[in-house]
This record gives sequence, C-alpha cells and structure tokens, in this order.
Amino acid sequence: MCKTEYAVCGNPHLLEGSLSAFLPSLNLAPRLSIPNPWIRSYSFDGKEEWEVNPLYCNTVREIYPYSNSNRLLNIVDMAIFDFLIGNMDRHHYEMFTKFGDDGFLLHLDNARGFGRHSHDEISILAPLSQCCMIKRTTLLRLQLLAEPEYRLSDVMRESLLQDPLAPVLTEPHLLALDRRLQLILGAVGKCIDTFGEATVVANDTRAQPQSPAEHRARLDT
Repeated sequence: MCKTEYAVCGNPHLLEGSLSAFLPSLNLAPRLSIPNPWIRSYSFDGKEEWEVNPLYCNTVREIYPYSNSNRLLNIVDMAIFDFLIGNMDRHHYEMFTKFGDDGFLLHLDNARGFGRHSHDEISILAPLSQCCMIKRTTLLRLQLLAEPEYRLSDVMRESLLQDPLAPVLTEPHLLALDRRLQLILGAVGKCIDTFGEATVVANDTRAQPQSPAEHRARLDT
C-alpha cells in the first residue's frame, strides 16, 4: 500500500501494522466514550489549553467527575501507559457504564503506540507533571520495574516470547521502555521535591504491592 493520500509506504515492501482486540457489542457491554481532558491539538490553527497553560490541571480538578473521584488518578495512570508506548493519540477513553463513575478506564485504540523508539514525547506525561499526583501502587510497581532484577524490558521480552507473533517488539523498542520509565520516575521525583511525598503520592484502596526492598527481602528469606 503506497498512496499519495497516506504518508505511509513499505520499506521496501513490508509495512508496520497493528492488531486489534474487539470488546463485546454495546448491547452486551454498554460503554461511555469520554473526551480526554488532555486531548492533543490536531491542527496548526491553535493549541489546546493544557499545551500552553502549565496550571491547566487546576481547572480540570474543578470539573466533574475529576473533582470527586479517582478518575484523575486513573488519567495519570493512562498517561504513564501512553508515554511508555509512545502513544500521542489518546483523544478519548471509555468506561463500562455498569461500574459508574468509579469504574476503570478502557485503554482502547493504541494503534499509534510503539512508533519512534528513539523519541520520547514528554508532553504525553502532562497529566502527571501538571497535576503532580500518582497512585502509590502505580509508583511502587514502576520502582520495581526499574530494579535490575525486574527490568521492564526484560519482563516484556520474556512475556512476548510466548506470543505466536514473537518477538512482536524490536530490541530498540524494548530498551526505550527502560529509558522512558526513568523519565517517569524523574517526573515523580521532581513533583515530590516541589510538593512533598504526602501530597503527590495518593494511597489508593487496592492492596499495597511490596516496595523493591521489601520484595528482595522476601526473596532472600
């Protein structure tokens, strides 16, 4: 496929693509499609407010449902996921209606992920860097995956070897995960230095995962 209306051509005859998993029909599993507060501008005519206003999160915090639920923390989780895979195209997210406002976010449409392994698009982390908040469980998992024994690239490599389409990701993409993880932890560290850990790290209601030090202590025994 090489048409002038699509800026995509094979090199020389192979083309990168993506696979999709489809959810049940809306009749069986009704869902809401909700615009991402950090939707990216898709034209050259202007920018979204978050792209020019570093205090944009203060506005979002005043808007339902981000004002009275864990939704904003879930948005930060989604931004971290998108940054790791390099997905700049998160214009919407979805939720199953039966779980109400406190349901989990569905990360649909990740086709723009794992594009340029050499480029880290820091703007994807805007929800984290502007709101300066993160779930404690998320932070502990990220810290664990930064440890040499549980390095994210190694975990992903081992997991993907079981896939019929292995290796799925190229080695540069796997190594990019480790590099981007360090950038995420750096952004969290900057927030903690500015506002303090008690303000930045939110205790969520799920069972607390062990810290890297606790995990190693358990393995040693």
